[in-house]
Order: sequence, then structure tokens, then C-alpha cells
Amino acid sequence: MTIYQSGQLNTNSLNVPDLYVQILQPQTLALNGVASGRIGLVGTAAWGAVGTPVIVGGMGDFLAAFGPKQALASDMGMAVNIALLQGASDFRCVRVTDGTDAAATAELSGVTLNAVHTGSAGNAIVAMLAQDTILPTYYTLSISHAVLGSRTYRGTTWVGLATALAADDTALVRASVPQTAPALAAGSVTLAGGTDGGTPATAAFIGVDGTMRTGMYALRGQGCAIGVLHGVSDATSWTTQAAFGLEEGMYMIACGPAGDTIANAVTQKAAAGLDSYGVKLMLGDWLWWDDDTNGDMLVPPQAFVAGVLGGLSPEQSSLNRQLYGVIGSQKAGLVSSGQAATYSTAELSALFAAGIDVVCNPAPGGAYWAVRGGINTSSDADTNDDSYTRLTNYISETINAGMGAFVGAVITPTLFGDIRAVLLGTLSNMVTTGILGASTDYAVVCDTTNNPQSRTALGYVRADVQVRYQGINRFFVVNLQGGASVTVSTDTPTA
Repeated sequence: MTIYQSGQLNTNSLNVPDLYVQILQPQTLALNGVASGRIGLVGTAAWGAVGTPVIVGGMGDFLAAFGPKQALASDMGMAVNIALLQGASDFRCVRVTDGTDAAATAELSGVTLNAVHTGSAGNAIVAMLAQDTILPTYYTLSISHAVLGSRTYRGTTWVGLATALAADDTALVRASVPQTAPALAAGSVTLAGGTDGGTPATAAFIGVDGTMRTGMYALRGQGCAIGVLHGVSDATSWTTQAAFGLEEGMYMIACGPAGDTIANAVTQKAAAGLDSYGVKLMLGDWLWWDDDTNGDMLVPPQAFVAGVLGGLSPEQSSLNRQLYGVIGSQKAGLVSSGQAATYSTAELSALFAAGIDVVCNPAPGGAYWAVRGGINTSSDADTNDDSYTRLTNYISETINAGMGAFVGAVITPTLFGDIRAVLLGTLSNMVTTGILGASTDYAVVCDTTNNPQSRTALGYVRADVQVRYQGINRFFVVNLQGGASVTVSTDTPTA
């Protein structure tokens, strides 16, 4: 008896009587859906690797990787904080700088200690070298920071301690030991000279799409469903963001400059040539946020919008979803001031006709802050809702993540059936979870009707998938008929 893996045995050429066992791979009935709430966030920070996507699941993760929040419109920590409050929980954060940032340094008993990352957070790193009371030849090097945490290392020489620091991927500092290493001596020092640099230009946020990707392009392949260049309000970047979003299946949340007017926003969008379901453009009516570190701050609306979408299933829209933590806007003023300026129907109509959304109060559901339109920048009424972008990206990315396993298979009726079964199973699961409405809302064709021999002979296989999305209730009309002469019907309504 011999055991074979599927495909290793040619069962048409056996000539020895025996038992042949083939191990078949379990049949895949459906694809597991991709992440639909992961937010790719590009912004500034006081610490951390530059141009490298870092996994963040909460504020603890962020603070450990990027240091304390800063009072800047482009600060990633503030964006993560805001988005978490709206329901998001999965981030890929990319730090950008303007290139003038510097790492903090200090000298301890003749050895230079350099912070492993640039940024002002490095100026709070304390290094202390203490002699062991039991084994005097040993010293303990303690590196501590109130937010970044503490690390300890033991050794008998500076060379040994420097080696231990170099081997630790989580180390806060590296040691530069002179050719003639000094003797260890007890002492302590606080690093200084770390700077964040100036405000990065838009080009730094966009980054470079090369071998070493930076900025927005560092988010390639990270599985993000939503993208934010936090604080970037440059209209010249919008179409670039749109192109990237469509390539990566990522819904980009852009915004206009603080204090923007409706007329200028409409003009800027038209001049930029932005007409894409891949971007959601928010009016530059920035929001007031009470930050637990920096107090009241005027911040771009992007993180609020990204956060609420990140907490929703992909068939959902941001329309009328309550936002948390907003204490005012530029148009309305601070709630505490008693101001209550609102948008008129004419103003909202002008915005939505141009494909521009806004956060405001009140919302259709009551006196709360919410995304008012739930739209993207597409001028096509069939594709201009949040739900179209997110669900289209979700379905296409799910198919893209799993159907590649069929490439290289022999084209047979069995292959057609397997492809169709997996696609139907995947869409059926979406009905079960409420992402799609019913089993009659999708169809898959993959057989000889759309795969003639003239095409399969060249190696082509085609599957045609149709999916009907559930609509979003945008215009809710209630017809009221009242009066003493009205005849009231009490018939039981049908579903």
C-alpha cells in the first residue's frame, strides 16, 4: 500500500495490483470575508518608525509605538483616539515627517546613547546605570519612559550592554561605544535634542511607491478598507488618493481646509477633477474635540467619519450615524458657547449635488452630530453612496483573496462547478450575515455558456457574478392625511 497526495498518482497507468490511497484536500465551500473595518492611517507622531505600517488595536498599542499625543491636526494619536470612540478597533498606522526630525541623544559614563527613533518623545527617555550590590562586576542599565515603557539590561562591560541593546527589537536606545571602551560607572542621564521637525508637506503623506514604500503607499497590501491622510486638505492630492483607493479597495476619507466655504469647496472639487466612488470628501467645517491630553482642539472630520465606518458592516452607510466626542464645529461653534448655527436645506443640497459630505447637528434622527449625506464623490446616482464603495470593495477583495487557488488547475466541467460552488457559497454566507438581502440577490455563471472552447484553449476561464445590493433609506416620505372627514382604513398591512 502506498499513500499519495492528490495529483501525484496517474490512475490511468496503474499496472501493479495494490491498494492506492490518495489524500484529497478538503473542499472549499466558501471564502472567508476580508476585514471591512481596518483603517489605514497616515500622520505625524512624536516617536516611532517612519514609513512603516504598524498594527494598532487601541490607545495602549499606539502610545507604546508612537509616544504621547500632540496638539496637531495631523497627529495620528488623536485620530486613533477619535476613531476608537466611534467603534473602530483595527488600524495600520504610518508615521510621516518632513525630514528635519532628529533623534534624542545623551552621554552616559563616556558612551553615547541614541534614541532608536526621531521625535520629541525621545527627550523624556531616562537612562540609569547602577552597580549590582551582590555582584559588583555587573551593572544594570535601566532605560525608562513614562509612555514608551521601561527596559533593563545587565552586563559587565559597555560592549556587552551595547550588544544587548542592539539585539532587542523593542529597545528605546542604542549605544555607540568608542574604540577604547570606558569602564562602567554608575550614573543617570536624560536624553535631549529630539525633534519632530516641521509640518510635513502633502508629498510626504502621499509618499513614494517604490521598493521602499513610504506615506500612503506604505499601506499597500495591508488589507485596509478605509484610508486617511490625517489633516491633509490639499485638493491636488484628491485624485491621487482616489486612484490609490481604487487600486487597493480602500475607501479614502479626504477633507477640505479648515473654515472652507461651500462655494469654494464645490469649485475646488470641480477643478481637481474628482469624480470617484473611491473617495469620500468632507467639507472643511472642522470639528471641536475635547482631547484628554491637549484640551479643546479643532480637528479635521476624517477620523470621526473613518471611525464610524470602521465600526459598521460593509453594506451600511455613514448617513445619520451618531458621532461621539464632538463638542462643536466651525460653523456651529462650541456647544458650550451657546451658538447653534445650522445648515439650511439649500446649503446641504449644494453640497450633496457636488458630491461633498459634511458632519453637522442636527441629524435626521434628532439633535446629535452625524454624517449628513453618507455619499462619496461619484456623480453617478447608482454608485455615490458609502455602501456602494464599501460593499463593492468588500466583495471584490474577498474574491481576490481566495479565488487565486484555482489558477493552474485543469479546465474541466468539474473546475467550472467548483468555481461556481465557492462563489455561490461565499455570497450565500453574505446573505446569512445580512450583508446581502436574499438568495435571489445574486447569480453566478461559470460553465460552457460563457467559457467556449476557443477561450479555454487559450487558458481563459471566466466567471460572471451579479450581485444586487440592499438600498439605503435616503429619502423617507411619510404621507399624512388628517381631518374630520378622513376615512381610516384598518386593514392589516402585508409585508
